[in-house]
Amino acid sequence: MKREFVVGVTGASGVIYARRLLEVLCERARVHIVISDTARQIAGIEGVDLTGFDAVYADNSNLAADIASGSFCCDGMAIVPCSMKTLAAVSNGFADNLITRAADVCLKERRPLLLLLREMPLSRIHLKNMLAADETGATVMVASPPFYHHPQTIDDLVDMVVARVLDHLGVRHDLGTRWSGYDA
Repeated sequence: MKREFVVGVTGASGVIYARRLLEVLCERARVHIVISDTARQIAGIEGVDLTGFDAVYADNSNLAADIASGSFCCDGMAIVPCSMKTLAAVSNGFADNLITRAADVCLKERRPLLLLLREMPLSRIHLKNMLAADETGATVMVASPPFYHHPQTIDDLVDMVVARVLDHLGVRHDLGTRWSGYDA
């Protein structure tokens, strides 16, 4: 049986991370995609196309969608990128749209939920919301690529971040370079 994931895309810069995640994940699993209105605007500004994937697209206002129910079984959810507004909603149980409701369902059903934040600097409120999200069971990640693999392109940097998201979703991949130690 094919694995099944939900990907939420919210209004933070870094839609390229969502695009790359979808490219890989849609080849390996059934994917449900929910894109916020602000994410669509930012995708246009950043020149990133989020259409055309072999996936189930759902409208963010559709709280009656299958993924809004705890009876919908999936292997996890990633919100990539995750805006600070969405982080605040998730960490405080404010499920007013499909992305935050699906995230809330993952938390209550004890399914993996990854929040890939793309913001800096972080305010005290952001930090408190990150801690609250972690305490509720979400995995909080920041789009902070390593440099030990000597990246040559932006795509190299994106792949390293997306590789970590895939690792935490338990999805096998061949993106990026794994750390193999060094001679001290």
